[in-house]
Amino acid sequence: MAVVHGIAGEWSRVKGSVTGLWPVFLGVAAAGFSVAVAFFASAAWGSALFAVSVAATGAALFGALHRIESYFKGARGEERVSGILKTLPDGYHVFNDFVAMGTHVDHVVVGPPGVFSVETKNWQGEVTVDDGYVLVDGSLPTRQPVAQAVKEAALVKSALKRLGWDGDVTPVLAFASGSFRPKMAEVSGAVVMNASGLVPGFSGGRRILSDEEVERLASLMENNSR
Repeated sequence: MAVVHGIAGEWSRVKGSVTGLWPVFLGVAAAGFSVAVAFFASAAWGSALFAVSVAATGAALFGALHRIESYFKGARGEERVSGILKTLPDGYHVFNDFVAMGTHVDHVVVGPPGVFSVETKNWQGEVTVDDGYVLVDGSLPTRQPVAQAVKEAALVKSALKRLGWDGDVTPVLAFASGSFRPKMAEVSGAVVMNASGLVPGFSGGRRILSDEEVERLASLMENNSR
């Protein structure tokens, strides 16, 4: 089995919690300020501010729960993909939540066929490709994941170059939900597939790196992440 480094989905959960809850914290702070206004200045103004802040906090909490669930859903997808990548044969290393140039990349796989940067999506609905664009149930998503995958691969390449390794990094877009209808596709330089195809896709490629090169690069990456 592959050697796994890092915890899949950890950053998504932290980011989701912080992003989702900070408006709620602001609402609570506003409610506290309104109590101070009522006590030290005007009871009428304080009561009005308190009512507004409570309503705003309720609305913020509703939105926060939706945003947090979105991030946590992504984290569950990352965990699923990490579990799949773990079954790669000996000689592979899987880095979960790898930080490249300040950006958290879901997974980086290092093995004999080379280095792969994997962006995971846990989308529902039918995912297809049309004219170079990824569609969900026939519509464009708010953010094109292929561009994200390509950008992250470039960041991983830059990060590894700083560590002393100057090689190519292949961008991969993997769907944890198995919702991608083509078996595999290449879109704008990125390989797009369902997560179930990752292990045969990676382990079936031609050898580019020797075992010694794989271990040296994995050691550099592991030491850099500490």
